[in-house]
Amino acid sequence: MDLTERRGMPGLAYPEEYLRRLAGDLTEKFAGVFNSETIERYVLESYTGLLRTSTVRTHLASRTIHFATDRLTALAQAKGAIERTVPEVLFVCEQNAGRSQMAAVLTAQLSQGRVHVRSAGSAPGKDLNPAVVEAMAELGLSMTEEFPKPLTDDVVQAADVVVTMGCGDACAIYPGKRYEDWELTDPAGLSLVEVRVIRDDIRTRVEALLAELLP
Repeated sequence: MDLTERRGMPGLAYPEEYLRRLAGDLTEKFAGVFNSETIERYVLESYTGLLRTSTVRTHLASRTIHFATDRLTALAQAKGAIERTVPEVLFVCEQNAGRSQMAAVLTAQLSQGRVHVRSAGSAPGKDLNPAVVEAMAELGLSMTEEFPKPLTDDVVQAADVVVTMGCGDACAIYPGKRYEDWELTDPAGLSLVEVRVIRDDIRTRVEALLAELLP
């Protein structure tokens, strides 16, 4: 489906001209890597994927461009069109609102840029867990730029390591990748005290993973 076919689709709040403008910006960014049809498809898929769970439509524009850019980058990496200069780690939980988000932010902070990290949800929620945001803020780590994202095949293909957290068999299995399943309590509905325990457990696991990836 291209952007001209979106007329009549329920719930799409932005005009097709707006989505086309986003696609145009990304076409320049990925010139020589993807054609305009692929870019348009990714922008529309990213927009509609986020629209299903977004509660704050004012952020939908910036989130769409961020999500589409990340997916296209992942696809280019998987195809070898963009070089991967650091290990790629993907964290997946069910809602992408707690465990996987904490793991991603902690990995980015502790690796100091020596690992590139993504996170996603097999059934993404609408917002980040407030207790998770508060628990991370206690470590001086902001999650204001983070948001739940649906799991897509491109980010799995681009990953060197895929860490799942209670999301079953949602991830496709590709040869040559490292898969781990971390048994962690879902922080949904838990108190801040309980979330701190999960946070610290995740930090310990992330430190062990980085020790292996970054000798």
